[in-house]
Amino acid sequence: MAQVMPIRFQEHLQLTNIGINSANIGFSMITMESDKFICIREKNGDQSQVVIVDMADPNNPIRRPISADSAIMNPSSKVIALKAGRTLQIFNLEMKSKIKAHVSNEDVIFWKWISVNTIALVTENTVYHWPMEGDALPQKVFDRHSTLKGCQIINYRTDEAMKWLLLVGISAQQQRVVGAMQLYSVDRNVSQPIEGHAAAFVPFTVEGNKNPSNIFAFSVRNQTGGKLHIIEVGAPAEGNTAFTKKTVDVFFPAEAPNDFPVAMQASKEHGLLYMITKYGYIHLYDIETGTCIYMNRISGDTIFVTAPHEASNGIVGVNRKGQVLSVSIDEDNIVGYITNQLKNPELALKISVRCNLAGAEELFVRRFNMLFGQGQYSEAAKVAASAPKGILRTPQTIQRFQQCPAQPGQASPLLQYFSILLETSQLNKAESLELARPVLQQGRNQLLEKWLVEGKLECSEELGDLIKAHDSTLALSVYLRANIPQKVIICFAETNQFQKIVLYAKKVAYTPDYIFLLRNVMRGNVENGAAFAGMLVQDDPPLADIESITNVFMEQNLIPQCTSFLLDALKHNKPEEGHLQTRLLEMNLMSAPQVADAILGNQMFTHYDRAHIAQLCEQAQLLQRALEHYTDIFDIKRAIVHTHLLKPEWLVEYFGSLSVDDSLECLKAMLTANLRQNLQICVQIAGKYHEQLGTTKLIELFESFKSFEGLFYFLGSIVNFSQEAEVHFRYIQAACKTGQIKEVERICRESSCYDPERVKNFLKEAKLADQLPLIIVCDRFNFVHDLVMYLYKNNLQKYIEIYVQKVNPSRLPAVVGGLLDVDCAEDIVKNLILTVRGQFSTDELVEEVEKRNRLKLLMPWLEGRVHEGVNEPATHNALAKIYIDSNNNPERFLKENQFYDSEVIGKYCEKRDPHLACVSYERGGCDMELIRVCNANSLFKYAARHLVRKRDQPLWEHVLNPENTFRRPLIDQVVQTALSETQDADDVSTTVRAFMAADLPNELIELLEKIVLENSVFSDHRNLQNLLILTAVKADPTRVMEYITRLDNYDAPDIANIAITNQLFEEAFAIFKKFDVNTSAVQVLIEHVKNLDRAYEFAERCNDPTVWSELARAQLNSGAVKDAIDSFIKADDPSAYLDVIEAARANDGYEDMVRYLQMARKKAREAIIETELVFAYAKVNRLADLEEFISSPNIAQIQQVGDRCYDEGLYEPARILYNNVSNYARLASTLVHLGEYQAAVDGARKANSTKTWKEVCFACVEAGEFRMAQMCGLHIVVHADELEELIGHYQSRGFFQELIQLLEAALGLERAHMGMFTELAILYSKYNTPKMREHLELFWSRVNIPKVLRAAEQAHLWPELVFLYDKYEEYDNAIQTMMSHPTQCWKEAMFKDIITKVANIELYYKALSHYLEFKPMLLNDLLLVLTPRLDHTRAVGYFQKVGQLSLVLPYVKSVQSHNNKVINEALNNSYIENEDYDSLRESIDNFNNFDNIALAQRMEKHELIEFRRIAAYLFKMNNRWKQAVELCKKDHLYKDAMEYAAESRDTEISETLMGWFLDNENYESFAAGTFVMYDMLRPDVILELGWRHNIMDFAMPYLIQCVREYTLKVDKLEVSDETRTKEAETNNQQPLVLGEQLMITSGPAPYSPMPGMYAAPPQQMQQQMPQQQMPQQLYNGGYVGTM
Repeated sequence: MAQVMPIRFQEHLQLTNIGINSANIGFSMITMESDKFICIREKNGDQSQVVIVDMADPNNPIRRPISADSAIMNPSSKVIALKAGRTLQIFNLEMKSKIKAHVSNEDVIFWKWISVNTIALVTENTVYHWPMEGDALPQKVFDRHSTLKGCQIINYRTDEAMKWLLLVGISAQQQRVVGAMQLYSVDRNVSQPIEGHAAAFVPFTVEGNKNPSNIFAFSVRNQTGGKLHIIEVGAPAEGNTAFTKKTVDVFFPAEAPNDFPVAMQASKEHGLLYMITKYGYIHLYDIETGTCIYMNRISGDTIFVTAPHEASNGIVGVNRKGQVLSVSIDEDNIVGYITNQLKNPELALKISVRCNLAGAEELFVRRFNMLFGQGQYSEAAKVAASAPKGILRTPQTIQRFQQCPAQPGQASPLLQYFSILLETSQLNKAESLELARPVLQQGRNQLLEKWLVEGKLECSEELGDLIKAHDSTLALSVYLRANIPQKVIICFAETNQFQKIVLYAKKVAYTPDYIFLLRNVMRGNVENGAAFAGMLVQDDPPLADIESITNVFMEQNLIPQCTSFLLDALKHNKPEEGHLQTRLLEMNLMSAPQVADAILGNQMFTHYDRAHIAQLCEQAQLLQRALEHYTDIFDIKRAIVHTHLLKPEWLVEYFGSLSVDDSLECLKAMLTANLRQNLQICVQIAGKYHEQLGTTKLIELFESFKSFEGLFYFLGSIVNFSQEAEVHFRYIQAACKTGQIKEVERICRESSCYDPERVKNFLKEAKLADQLPLIIVCDRFNFVHDLVMYLYKNNLQKYIEIYVQKVNPSRLPAVVGGLLDVDCAEDIVKNLILTVRGQFSTDELVEEVEKRNRLKLLMPWLEGRVHEGVNEPATHNALAKIYIDSNNNPERFLKENQFYDSEVIGKYCEKRDPHLACVSYERGGCDMELIRVCNANSLFKYAARHLVRKRDQPLWEHVLNPENTFRRPLIDQVVQTALSETQDADDVSTTVRAFMAADLPNELIELLEKIVLENSVFSDHRNLQNLLILTAVKADPTRVMEYITRLDNYDAPDIANIAITNQLFEEAFAIFKKFDVNTSAVQVLIEHVKNLDRAYEFAERCNDPTVWSELARAQLNSGAVKDAIDSFIKADDPSAYLDVIEAARANDGYEDMVRYLQMARKKAREAIIETELVFAYAKVNRLADLEEFISSPNIAQIQQVGDRCYDEGLYEPARILYNNVSNYARLASTLVHLGEYQAAVDGARKANSTKTWKEVCFACVEAGEFRMAQMCGLHIVVHADELEELIGHYQSRGFFQELIQLLEAALGLERAHMGMFTELAILYSKYNTPKMREHLELFWSRVNIPKVLRAAEQAHLWPELVFLYDKYEEYDNAIQTMMSHPTQCWKEAMFKDIITKVANIELYYKALSHYLEFKPMLLNDLLLVLTPRLDHTRAVGYFQKVGQLSLVLPYVKSVQSHNNKVINEALNNSYIENEDYDSLRESIDNFNNFDNIALAQRMEKHELIEFRRIAAYLFKMNNRWKQAVELCKKDHLYKDAMEYAAESRDTEISETLMGWFLDNENYESFAAGTFVMYDMLRPDVILELGWRHNIMDFAMPYLIQCVREYTLKVDKLEVSDETRTKEAETNNQQPLVLGEQLMITSGPAPYSPMPGMYAAPPQQMQQQMPQQQMPQQLYNGGYVGTM
């Protein structure tokens, strides 16, 4: 059986399983400030991110693309702190916001959250605290001590009050890790250096102290060994005894000489220290004694970061493999472990008391009994109080103290016991009851109240009942704390605290009888009752039925209070409350109509009976409410005609709820009933709802009553908003018929919706006295011609003058046109024009006259306007047209006049005289029109001169467009005439730019040759020469060479580059050569002409180093490496050494490379030059030169060259080079290739690299050198990551035994890890099975059990498999394996031990089946073990099914205490089968969960009388009295029959039994029955039976008893009657009004209405109050205000 361990060890997470790269698992990449979050910085290539693992949801890590040097999560919330360089930032991840930031003046080398809102920052010299609140900056706390200089800071700790601070660092000294600490006191501002590796602060309460001590624990390992120091820092708290310093040795295994502590965490709850070392060992220490409780290795890899594990009060950490592990104490086993394994019962007692842990019960009981027996009651009480789990705090203990006599001068033992319990803890139920009894007897209730407040008593119903007899309030407090709802409600009711009943009932989810409580409240105080009723309906659903509450109000006719209650209760307007809404309205309509009107007005309810309420409203003269509820049109029409009783505003709104047909019917009914009275309201209704009712139908309605006035007002209300032409026309008609001419004018003027033609015709026919409406219509809709003709023909010329002079002068042109059309005299027309001084269009007037060929008619008027100084273009345009037509010197007028419109006149002249059109267009800047006229009339010279003078680029683009058919003649005129005439450079440049923009190179060349080559003022212009050459390059390359030769004033480099761009390489070469630009010239030959021979000749002729360099590069690019190297040497140019090296390397020209590099080394000391020179020596096998070079001073990369030689198989040069740089790893590899294995092993030993060891090892294996391979392998297997590859290499080549020998030799190494033990176990399972069991028994704790499990299963090693399953706590699999292979791996003791630990309960039943088949005699032993875990119903059912119940009867009897139906019935059946009626009777009495009737029916026919007697007993138990009595009668069980009849309380059964006795002449039983069934027998029946059967002697005792009983009853009645008579006489003498009240309250309260509620006046006031004043009184009561 496995040893019980005092700790729990758990793996919570494997970081690699959630995507964390193993390369990112380390101290610098992972932080864990608490057990809630793990923060990992990952870097994959250039991508950086921070991964946050929430331990509450570890499979869904949060990844953020954050690049930072460090990241730490807040211990409790999703707040992250980031450090990048000296920038510190804090972010809230949930709110996605920055909290604060800071830029430090120093490098922060370590930081840590020391609380939820403070970060500690450690720099090279100082420690700061940075609070998270507000804008606070980091505050300096203390300077670092000199002993920590050069140390790596690994931790920073503080105590809870942050008064003691500790900085921890480590450093490497003399081949060991030395720890250094700095302890700082904030209060004293003093630091103390301490040698130590790990430390922790913890508050610890020493036994006997009231306050905790501030404990500081630290551990160190130095050259002398390991120590743990536990001390108290600071002065002890007041009243405390100082903590005694503890110093204990820390054990480190011999195989871990370099191990040291790396982390320490303290458990405040348990008073324990957890210490973890570098090699993965856990140490568990008791703080009070310093005792080491447990030590073991929990991880083969270093746990580099830890934090407290709050869930288990343990420690959690992360190791190098990414495992998140936690260790905590096993509360079930630690006390037993200390007692049994450590043999330290004193420590076991201390920890059991301190942590309230089980496991030391026997020790406590033994100690308690010893002290109690010695009379040390106080000490015994302390033991009982401190015993864990309350094992000694029982009623038996109290009884023992009660029985002890008190010593003289001392308190009683019981009082001492209770005093100690009250000081240390809370009393349990039994203790509270026993203490309360004497306290209540002494009347010291205040003590109980004090203890309740302090939480010293356990409240229970029994305690409350005990206190209630003395103090109801205190009892209520107890009931509340004990959560006894029914008792709390009773107390509230008894103390009139009805308001608290609802609140409390809701809080505890208890439902009392609220209606009963409400009735009680209403009897005492109506106001309180109303308030209580309101509280009952505050929730949804209500606590009590609303209708029942309403009935309570109506029982006392409290209509106002009931109304107020229902208004509040029904405010949610639910459909299921419709009947209550109806009831509310009905009661108020019948008693207070105004209140009902207010309720309906608020529209609170919609689910009541509307038809019924409508009738009641009409009866109460509430016609508005009745109409709101009526739906039948006949009812509506009957009520709606009484408009004098209705508010007009409401009536208008009401029509909005009617249908169209119903609305029209109602309007018709209203007009029919009283046209004059109802016309106004009908007009309002029609105006508001005309869109819904239809305007046409409404017009027809008013016209049917011949009410043009109504029609006028109706249409007048909608005409301003209507768009219907008919409405506007009808309104004009109605206005005309009612004489509203001004309204006709307004509509004609403002409306745009009527049909103008129709209105015009109507107004013509109307013959109105005033023609203004007609004028307005014709003017607005352009009927001016018709108007003029109508007025002229009807001799209404004055209205024509009025029209053009006053109405609309702008219509004068149309009027003049109309008058001319009717042959009106010219004098009248001229006078009309002269008299109109308003605003009209001269253009329109001219146009109207011109259309009729009467333009000269206007000449005097136009000249007059010019003389008046009018500048209007229209006037001058008209005059210009007259002058042009009359040929009255028009050109002069066109050139001198500034006011006419050039575009208009130009267009007018185009057909008449094109020259005049050009003059007009040029004067007005109408360029496009001018060009168009010139093109149409071949005026190109005029156009060319205009273009050159204009200098307008857009205009040039237009005329030079290829689509312009007149472009060529125009260009000729520009070249020949326009440019020859100008001397302005701007004119020339603009023209050239225009030609360039138009892409006319040939024309441009022609233009430029005329300007540049011919002798002109622009011949030497540089830009024009450049332009000429460039244009020739693009348009005519054959002429470029000529221009280059003839011209000298141009930009040669730019022109040459442009020539190169246009493939004119010879021209470019000529330019460069002409201007002596040799480098560019040779570049042209090399890059463009691509003639290296010409380039070489040119270089020979120039002999310029730069030319040689260019030529060398070209030769290098062309592959002529040797020639290129020669040219570089001539140029003495080492600048291209990289290209030369690459080219020579590609062409294997290392001999030439040596020459070049020797030259280059003289000019430049570059590492790559010397490096390549070394490699070139190696390639050409000049090893002597190589050794000479590397022995002399150089800057060559020897290592790099060696690697290249190694890669290319040049092992001799590589050996020389590696030996030179002491690279033993690569030297070993090289020696392996050279076959020198011993030397290779020596080199690997010097290199001490895993990769080198692997390489040499694998080479030795291949060569069969197993001894040397083992020497190498021992250095490989200690690395877990390399083990798999090594094993695979051996196995793939069949060297199994050699591999096993290697691993067996490695087990003794100091760095032996889990992987080695695991792989060796797997190898044993495959190749040496006998040794596997021995190996597992020795090293099971150091193997990877899951992996070995798979191997053992594959090898069919069942005993080993069960062993591993047991160790790995996979008990289910262990049991299944043992049952599947019982012949090979069965062990009974192990099976019974493991079966109790399985998780799958199905295995219990499979185990039962297995035992039944293979071990039937041991089945009860197994059942005894499984009893607490089995489903007994299922187990018993299974044994019944297989017919083996008798085999397990001991088990079935042992579990019958559960009173399970199946068990009971199974046992009962077994008892019946075995005829064991005594056991059956006992089973029935003790366990009643079975089918009683079925069992009784089965046994009533049993052959044994005792079983039939039991059947009668069962019938009796199930109230089947008659069957029980009948069965007893059959078996002559008279006593049972009489007892059952008496218990039945049924007179008929009893008297039937008595008659049966007499029928069988069993008179003795008859006499006995009269006393047994005395209460159930009627005296007259017994008397009759006795008389009829002549056995009065047997009946006489019964009759005597009856006479005595009745005599006593009569006496009591007489006494009671006398008492009532006296009380009645006394009551008659009391006053009638102020007599004693039988209510809870002391008397009637005065009538005082409360705000917001109905007031209930006394009955006398209601009788005196007139009926019609009741509603007003209700209003005064405040009800309306509540609505």
